[in-house]
Amino acid sequence: MSGTTRHYFPGNNTAQGFFSYYPHILDQRQARKIYCLKGGPGLGKSTLMRQIGEALLKDDEDVDFLHCSSDPDSLDGILIRSKGVLMVDGTSPHIVDPVNPGAVDTIVHLGDYWNEDGIRKHRQEIIDTGLRLKTHYARAYGYLGAAGTLHKALYQIYDQYLNKPQMYKKAASIINRELTHKKLASVPGTVRKQFASALTPKGHVNFIPDLMSEATRVYLIEEPVGMNGGRMIQLFLEQALQRGYDAECYYCAMDPSDKPEHLYIPQIKTAFVSSNDFHPLEPRDFRGKVSVVDMHKWIHIPKDDPAAADADSMTQLIGQLVGNAFRCFRNAKADHDMLEEFYIPHMDFSRLDPLKQKILSEIRGFERI
Repeated sequence: MSGTTRHYFPGNNTAQGFFSYYPHILDQRQARKIYCLKGGPGLGKSTLMRQIGEALLKDDEDVDFLHCSSDPDSLDGILIRSKGVLMVDGTSPHIVDPVNPGAVDTIVHLGDYWNEDGIRKHRQEIIDTGLRLKTHYARAYGYLGAAGTLHKALYQIYDQYLNKPQMYKKAASIINRELTHKKLASVPGTVRKQFASALTPKGHVNFIPDLMSEATRVYLIEEPVGMNGGRMIQLFLEQALQRGYDAECYYCAMDPSDKPEHLYIPQIKTAFVSSNDFHPLEPRDFRGKVSVVDMHKWIHIPKDDPAAADADSMTQLIGQLVGNAFRCFRNAKADHDMLEEFYIPHMDFSRLDPLKQKILSEIRGFERI
């Protein structure tokens, strides 16, 4: 027997800089324990979390693997839903500090297992490399900020030429099909916000099909970059919450605070996913019954209208700007790897196995919620 896994990003590189939805991973009231890992790069935080997660999977526990947008092969956390336990990397840029120390949160400081004298020999190199890292990210976020501005301008073009009655009619028919049989609830549902995809050194990485694998019905919204299919998703989300359903909502890197890009309602196993040139998706990517919503057919821009040329130009520029940001992220990853080399030789990794076993024993001792 083994548990099931899910993969997503709790933080992302966005048009607003690094954007965190870490508080949405696990509510303090629902948490039995939250482990905050502290320490420098290369100390084994990701490896420790991965090993604990894989061990718990063999115990038939369900585990969420939370990936790092700066290195999607690395982990920023693991969530054991059935136990109400979260283990998270609490270092920059996603600084997580205890909210209720002792009662819920505990700090695991991996700096207790390093040779500080050995690290200090590389003091100047560490400082210089850290400064280069900041420069790479500042440039990347400059490119993404410009892309976000163009994204908003592109949205305004599409919004002007969008056949809104058709869109609202389609949204109403979906709501009628999926939700009207359920009465309004006295207590609305809750929304858990994360990122299903991220802008990374490897380019655009997404876990969308994985996150929607349990959905029996999927509405695949096909749209051009800059189109706001999130408006349909928002309409459905509001109606679902009013009926007491909880929701998992995944946001867009170009507008991480306001634009929902994908939605899953677990209680009715219904999903909405957006497909565009950044993350193209097809019906065959999903197990459930797929209904395609083609938003291209609702946009009517006359060929001789200057808006058509502007839309094409903006789309190309967004692609170029995001591509430049990817290059900056690759440079940052190279410097981060170099930074790790100043720490790894001075870390006593042999002492991490007893720590791993201690944490595993503690988690296994918790009853399932």
